[in-house]
Amino acid sequence: MTTSHSDCFNGILLVDKPVGPTSHDVVHKIRKTFQIPKVGHGGTLDPNATGLLIILLGKGTKFSDQIMGSDKAYSGVMRLGRVTSSQDCDGETLEEHPFEHITQEQVAAEMKKLEGDIYQMPPMVSAIKMNGVPLYKLARKGEEVERKPRLVHIYRYALTEWNPPQVSFITDCTKGTYVRTLAHDVGQTLGCGASLDALRRLKSGTHDVKDALSFDAILALTPEQLAARVIPIAQLVGSPIK
Repeated sequence: MTTSHSDCFNGILLVDKPVGPTSHDVVHKIRKTFQIPKVGHGGTLDPNATGLLIILLGKGTKFSDQIMGSDKAYSGVMRLGRVTSSQDCDGETLEEHPFEHITQEQVAAEMKKLEGDIYQMPPMVSAIKMNGVPLYKLARKGEEVERKPRLVHIYRYALTEWNPPQVSFITDCTKGTYVRTLAHDVGQTLGCGASLDALRRLKSGTHDVKDALSFDAILALTPEQLAARVIPIAQLVGSPIK
């Protein structure tokens, strides 16, 4: 690819990430496939999570803080009766409890209690750094360190489908919210435990996954087709999800 093509790649690209690759994998593959020198992302999605991953291209990488700082919307599935080391299905099962006595109304009520300003304890399996070392690396060694609760705002946390032990939900929240911790905390207050089985990011700021292309479809584009999908820097104005 010629240098002239890379000049077109200044802005953001909306990707619908599948289960499997890390956010870094997506960045690396797009950089390599289209030979774009500067590629980043606007907020990590775990490998098992799907949905909107905002890819920053060229001068668009300067907008990283703005994109990461925007509100997010997710749909997800929690599993009642199971507590894991990572608070999601990737982790080791630590506890299993009966859940059959838990009602749909109880779960919905506990979700509602978490709406508004809350202090959330980041999980040990997270990318937050302690003395320059990501917590997940310490967790792999079996270490647990003291973490500081973080203030986040939950605009909405609502049950959408009841199929116990699985409970589907939607949530709108501020940056830095751990949705798996929301699931974990509901399980703790109910006494049966819970963990996150699936997560899909629907929105980030004003950007919607409906406007994204699948990762495979992105990689199949020609450079010219990719350039046509890039949202230019002039349009990068965010607003909160309400």
